[in-house]
Amino acid sequence: MSPEASMPAVALAAVPGRRNWTLELAREIERRGFSGIYCASFGDGMGLCQALALTTERIHFGTAIANIYARHVSDYAASASMIHELSGGRFRFGIGVSHEPLNRRLDAQPGKPLSDMRSFVEGLHATPRAGLMPPVVIAGLRKKMVSLAGEVAQGVVFANAARSHLKESLAALPADHQADPDFFIGNMIPTCISDDEAAAAAVSRRTLLTYVTLPNYRNYWKEAGYVEEMEAIEAAVAQKQYDRLPDLMSDDWLNETTLFGSAAKVREGLAAWRDAGLTTPILVPSSAVGKQPQAFEELFALFG
Repeated sequence: MSPEASMPAVALAAVPGRRNWTLELAREIERRGFSGIYCASFGDGMGLCQALALTTERIHFGTAIANIYARHVSDYAASASMIHELSGGRFRFGIGVSHEPLNRRLDAQPGKPLSDMRSFVEGLHATPRAGLMPPVVIAGLRKKMVSLAGEVAQGVVFANAARSHLKESLAALPADHQADPDFFIGNMIPTCISDDEAAAAAVSRRTLLTYVTLPNYRNYWKEAGYVEEMEAIEAAVAQKQYDRLPDLMSDDWLNETTLFGSAAKVREGLAAWRDAGLTTPILVPSSAVGKQPQAFEELFALFG
């Protein structure tokens, strides 16, 4: 395994006011040999990917994820093909169905997620004069979407998956995909590196605070075995007792869904993720003592 292949990928977002700094950071991430950069939809992930195509040289990158309801499929096809071509084939188009509250803000009218995703992928490849399409990576949580990724896409990406449940989730893929290095298997993992483990755990709980309010995530974590925690959280959300949520996120659940604590503990956790079948860990760094620049300094020190 090459040094670059052994490195995790990292998540970036194009935060307004810091976009030029983000591109400088991307070049540093590439220089340090990380295996990829994956861009959230926040702040225009597609736009950031187009900028990465022109400002980086070797590193693979992609969206994680672009909401299929946010733009017409033919518009996405044109943009995805352009980024793919400009980057020399380094782009992966990560797509997902997002969540009901976010889609409601877009005035989107989703149908059934599985059929909508299938139709979207078909539409990408059927768009006339769009150009060559990049590899498509589908955001999966529940097993049926993971299975669809194995059928129509070139990869699957999770976010905040439970490590203890990953092998069961990946069993929904064809066996040849699980062993195929060209089939992308990624997971966005909230990461906080600090010798103050309690402070790092508190940051990780804050990071996941919004996610536990989303029914799709709660249903996934129930499937992963965290029924008691998720039912308690559901009751608190129903009563709008949001201040109770951090206390309802158990230590066991937090350890399975995030990486936090000392450098040694985070390295051990990362190795455990790989043992569970994750080929591309995507670290989403936060800091217990500072903001995003500090989080990346801590991440760079971990792999320095």
